[in-house]
Amino acid sequence: MFTGIIEATGTVKEVISNGSNKTFWIESTLSPELKIDQSVSHSGVCLTVEETRDNSHRVTAIDETLQKTDLGKWAAGSLVNIERCLPVNGRLDGHFVQGHVDTTGTCLKRKEKEGSWEFEFGFPAQFAELIIEKGSIAVNGISLTVFNVKKKSFTVAIIPFTFEHTNIHTIHKGDTVNLEFDLLGKYLLRRLSLKEK
Repeated sequence: MFTGIIEATGTVKEVISNGSNKTFWIESTLSPELKIDQSVSHSGVCLTVEETRDNSHRVTAIDETLQKTDLGKWAAGSLVNIERCLPVNGRLDGHFVQGHVDTTGTCLKRKEKEGSWEFEFGFPAQFAELIIEKGSIAVNGISLTVFNVKKKSFTVAIIPFTFEHTNIHTIHKGDTVNLEFDLLGKYLLRRLSLKEK
């Protein structure tokens, strides 16, 4: 379980294809602190640390993960948001994030607003019931509040600290991001669907 509060960014140093899987070596300031078999969020995707070496660590994404996220587009030099799992005695500064990406979204618009930024993202209409005005969403693993919610798009505002310390500053119109909708909304929708049967 994560919170969507990014601890560091890492850089993809190497991508290795193994059948339908892809293995990534990622260099970051957190890599020396990671342990083998530890769950770590990589731009919103929960991946298991397989090996650590100096200032880098290795993770692998299977085909299903590659199909549902933007990891298949990662290449050497890609910037990745990194967050370790929430400790039991930790503070929940963002919202509950599982690291299970629901779908990818597309940046429709990026607008600077005198010190902050607004991003509009499009997403598949089938997920419209999972997003509400002023609700929470994880974009590339970043916990954000949505507004101007429409059937197939939403907008988020980015403060300078988040802009500078995550990979959101690399996102431009047409780029793909990983989206995870609020866990509480999923349970509520599931309960309502069962009542209808």
